[in-house]
Amino acid sequence: MGNTKKTAKEKKQEAEKRRKFSKYKSWFWSLFAIGISLGVLLFLLAGWGVFGPMPTFEELENPETNLATEIFSSDGETLGKYYNENRTPVKFDDLPPHLIEALVATEDERYFEHAGIDARGTLRAAVYLGKKGGASTITQQLAKLLFTENASRNPLSRIIQKAKEWVIATRLERQYTKEEIITMYLNKYDFLYQAVGVRSASKIYFDKEPKDLNVEESAVLVAMLKNPILYNPAKEKFKDNALSRRNVVLSQMEVNDYISEAEKDSLQQLPLKIDFTPQGHDEGIATYFRVYLQGFLKDWIAKNPKPDGTEYNIYRDGLKIYTSIDSRMQEYAEEAVKMHISNLQKEFDRQNANNKTAPFRDITQGEANDLIKNAMRRSERWRVLRSQGLSEKEIEASFEKKTEMQVFTWDGVKDTIMTPRDSIKHYKSHLLAGMMSMTPQTGEVKAWVGGVNFKHFKYDHVKQAKRQVGSTFKPFVYATAIDQLHLSPCDTLPMSLYTIEAGKHGNMNDWTPRNSGDSSDEYIGMVTLKKALAKSVNTVTARLIDRIGPKPVINLIEKLDIDTRNIPEVPSIALGTADLSVFEMVSAYGAFANEGVYVKPVIVNRIEDKNGTILYQHVPETRDVLSSEAAYVTLNLMEGVTQYGSGQRLRGNWAVNADHYKRAVTGYPYEFENPIAGKTGTTQNQSDGWFMGMVPNLVTGVWVGAEDRAVHFPGITYGQGATMALPIWAIYMKKVYGDKELNVSKEAFPKPENLTIETNCENYGKNGESEVDSLPDELDF
Repeated sequence: MGNTKKTAKEKKQEAEKRRKFSKYKSWFWSLFAIGISLGVLLFLLAGWGVFGPMPTFEELENPETNLATEIFSSDGETLGKYYNENRTPVKFDDLPPHLIEALVATEDERYFEHAGIDARGTLRAAVYLGKKGGASTITQQLAKLLFTENASRNPLSRIIQKAKEWVIATRLERQYTKEEIITMYLNKYDFLYQAVGVRSASKIYFDKEPKDLNVEESAVLVAMLKNPILYNPAKEKFKDNALSRRNVVLSQMEVNDYISEAEKDSLQQLPLKIDFTPQGHDEGIATYFRVYLQGFLKDWIAKNPKPDGTEYNIYRDGLKIYTSIDSRMQEYAEEAVKMHISNLQKEFDRQNANNKTAPFRDITQGEANDLIKNAMRRSERWRVLRSQGLSEKEIEASFEKKTEMQVFTWDGVKDTIMTPRDSIKHYKSHLLAGMMSMTPQTGEVKAWVGGVNFKHFKYDHVKQAKRQVGSTFKPFVYATAIDQLHLSPCDTLPMSLYTIEAGKHGNMNDWTPRNSGDSSDEYIGMVTLKKALAKSVNTVTARLIDRIGPKPVINLIEKLDIDTRNIPEVPSIALGTADLSVFEMVSAYGAFANEGVYVKPVIVNRIEDKNGTILYQHVPETRDVLSSEAAYVTLNLMEGVTQYGSGQRLRGNWAVNADHYKRAVTGYPYEFENPIAGKTGTTQNQSDGWFMGMVPNLVTGVWVGAEDRAVHFPGITYGQGATMALPIWAIYMKKVYGDKELNVSKEAFPKPENLTIETNCENYGKNGESEVDSLPDELDF
């Protein structure tokens, strides 16, 4: 047998090995303990805020977010938003299940199993150095969005940030349910194009609410969570990326048994399809209204602080504004303006082709140059160059240098090369419009169109602009005379010239207004008040204001909330020399349709905070202005305008050989058969065209003109209110009547009980008097 005893040397070697192993083992556990301790210390230090502020309990309870203020129409549609970040929160119950499933399957498969940190995912990420997916859970991603900033590329900074995310994630998990965390994450994420949060993203990329998304659309949004730039379906060069990533999401849903393999294969074959609908401040409907509403809210906020004394912020407090605007009527109004003005512009440009001072008329070339120069001085370009220290001569020279730019046309925005000076002339040559529609019984503003294109023409022609109103002022004179003198539409007055002498009613000089035709026939015989208003007979209006005086007329319109500070107490106001806004005219006319009761226009019915607490509720403001009898008789007079006056073209029986007229008028013939009270208005040189139209439960006013009064049609055929403005009203009302849900009346105006003034003039139009003259012209002063 061999000797099995170990030698002393071998024993010594084994003892040395055991000692070394024990030493290594001790070192390993020491290092392991130190690593664990350092890790614990790292998280403790992060939790204590040593590496930067950490959210408090209160901040976790109410994480700070910028919530957009949302504007709703009276029929429940979103008109627009005010925001720093376009975020409107959505509740978990309003998220479709397949969106949640796509999110969990792609971003965090064990989301409902872990407590904020996925140990398996973290270990996998560490072993494979992130090559097989990262370790961030949905909760960690929320923590990063809410409370941490992007770390630098420095490894230590990234470790520290990750530690902070872990700590915050575990705190969030203790504070919120899994459903709340998912909802917060989807409400916070920025999908680009001002789509912050899944509701904005759903509206902008697919023009629908999140609950209406289908599976493949949900997959597109979840795909964007990896990188909203690289996988953005609205960016042409990244559409293939977006499609590929969407299909990865669908595969993950199949792997996690949310959809079947057949469903996955079918959905992956579908093309990438979006309905991109930007929600910038210049886009969408009711853009001019939203700007005016902004001012309304600013005034309201100044007078109504929060309970803690601070001010509400419409850009981050998530207010809900419930307005009077009807989204359907607003769309019809905008369509009517676009249809008519785009057509009328073609005729305007045609008539300007040989105009040496185009787009201006009736002024010298020097005066035209002055208008352009004044516009240059008011421009943003002038302001910027002035701030850079350039001299006036240098700035003017810059306006003569051709440059690449985009300009508005009715065929779309066009890329072109022109001088800034010529671009000013280009914009000044465009016809503009203002339109407002209101329910007279409640004062609710249903449609507000301040211009033809908000992005290119910011000035609001509903409330901001004031223009001469022409013959649309005459009903105020007639109403005052009826109220004071108990006149009937059947009463007659002479057509003859009439002079109000100097010194009477504050007149500085003799005033002898003339009628539009100014032929000898214009001043012969008698005319009923009904036809006098229908044909805008200036001499009759002069006789009326001489009998009642200007002061009672001013008193009436002041009660109708018209600003009278710049309206002189002289007889010539009877023909519409005053500058008034569409807003003032519509609200004032509303009293005629509301039996003499003025109702102050309302644009906001209710304001709520983000939790649904009512902060403001509209209270109607009304006042009696006219007797119901005087209001009804005035309406009866204005019905004559649409029966045999300048508004007769609304009727199907209007027959005038006017091919030239049809070139400029969209939608003719209109063929309305229901009672309509209205009044056209045209100012000197055809600078302004107006039409005010009323049915029992809707009053609408339209103005058409250009930025400068020197930009106008050369003649009355196209330059009168019946051609410029009336067609917009007609197109709008055809659309409104076509929508039966709106319940806009076609009935007669309600007649007051015990009416004492005769309105049924049966003999009118007999004895050889023609009810329909040639193409009706009107000119007021």
